[in-house]
Amino acid sequence: MIRTRSLAADGSRLRRPASLALPSAWGAVAVAWKFWCPLARQPGLPMRIATSVVFLTVGIGLVLGLRRGLARELARVRAVAAATQRVLLRPPPARLDGLALAAGQLSATRGASVGGDLYEAVATPHGVRIVIGDVRGHGLAALGAVVAVLGSFREAAHDEPELGGVLRRLERALERHLRERARDEHPARSGTEPQHPAAEEFVTLLLLEIRSDGRLSVFNCGHPGPYRLGRRVEKLPVGDPLPPLGVLPLPAVLVPYTAAALLPGETLVLHTDGAEEARDHRGRFFALDTTLAGMAGEAPAVLVRRVHAALLRHTGGRLADDVALFVVRNDRVRVPAQPAEPGLRRSRPAPSSHC
Repeated sequence: MIRTRSLAADGSRLRRPASLALPSAWGAVAVAWKFWCPLARQPGLPMRIATSVVFLTVGIGLVLGLRRGLARELARVRAVAAATQRVLLRPPPARLDGLALAAGQLSATRGASVGGDLYEAVATPHGVRIVIGDVRGHGLAALGAVVAVLGSFREAAHDEPELGGVLRRLERALERHLRERARDEHPARSGTEPQHPAAEEFVTLLLLEIRSDGRLSVFNCGHPGPYRLGRRVEKLPVGDPLPPLGVLPLPAVLVPYTAAALLPGETLVLHTDGAEEARDHRGRFFALDTTLAGMAGEAPAVLVRRVHAALLRHTGGRLADDVALFVVRNDRVRVPAQPAEPGLRRSRPAPSSHC
C-alpha cells in the first residue's frame, strides 16, 4: 500500500511538469525570437505586431497548460473524495432484512462530498440497527469523529446484545478519539493526559433497533427525532433525550424508548438538523414535514432525491450545514392470525356422572 502511494505520488509529480513542457518550449522560442532573431529587432509596425503575436501565443499556451493541469488535479481530488465517501459513508443496501433503505448527504463545504454527518445500518440477530449522527461543525474537519463513531458502531452493533451496550461503545470510541486529538494538538509537557480534551466537539446521534415485528428501541442523544410516514406525516416520539456524546457522561443505567413501532408499509425518515434549519434568502426555515407530506408513497431512494432537490431549491444551493437523510420503509408482510379449523377445535369433556 505504501509502495503504491509512493508510485502514485511520483507519477503525479512527473505529470505536472509535463503539462507545461509545450508552453515552456513556446516561451523559449519567443525569447529566442525576441533577442536573437534579426527580423524581430527590425523597426516598423509589422515586426512589432509579429512579436506581439508570438508572445500572445506563448501566454495563451501557458494559461491553457496550467488550466489543463489544474483540471486533471481537480478530477483526481474528486475521485479520491468519492472513494473516501464510499468507504466512510457507504450507501446502504437497497434491502436489508425486509426493509427498503436509502440514504444521501449534502455537504455544506463547497466541493466536498463528505462532511460531519454519519449514518449506517446493519442487520444483526437482535434486529436491524441504525445510527445517524451529526458531529459539531461541518466539512472535512469533522471526519475524525465520524470515522471513530462509525467504526465503533459497525463492530458493536454485532457484538452487543443490548442496544445500550452499543451506545456505551460509541461513547468510549469518541472519548478515545478526542483524547488522541487533544494529545496531538496540545501535547502535555508533563506526560499526563489532557483534563478535558476537545471539549468543544461533540456528536448528536439517534440510535435505533427495528425488530422483526416492527417494534422500535431508540436512544436519542440530542438529535432531531425522525418522521414516520403512513396515513399521515408525524414526528415519531423517541423518549427523553440523553446528552450528546462528548458533552456529559451517559447515565449509569440506559433504558431505550420502546413505545414506538414501524408497521408494514410505513416509512421512517431520519435526518440531521441541517434539514430543518436550512433557510432561504428571506430567513425562512425549510418545512421538512410539509415536503414529506406529498411523498408518503415514494420509494426511499426517490424520496431522498426529492427532499435534496427541494432543499437546494429552498436555499438556492447555499447550505449552511451538512444535511444527511436516511430513509427506511417496512416492506415486511403482516401475516394475519389464522382461525383454527373446526375439526381441530378442542371439545370440552362431558361431565362424568357418579352413581
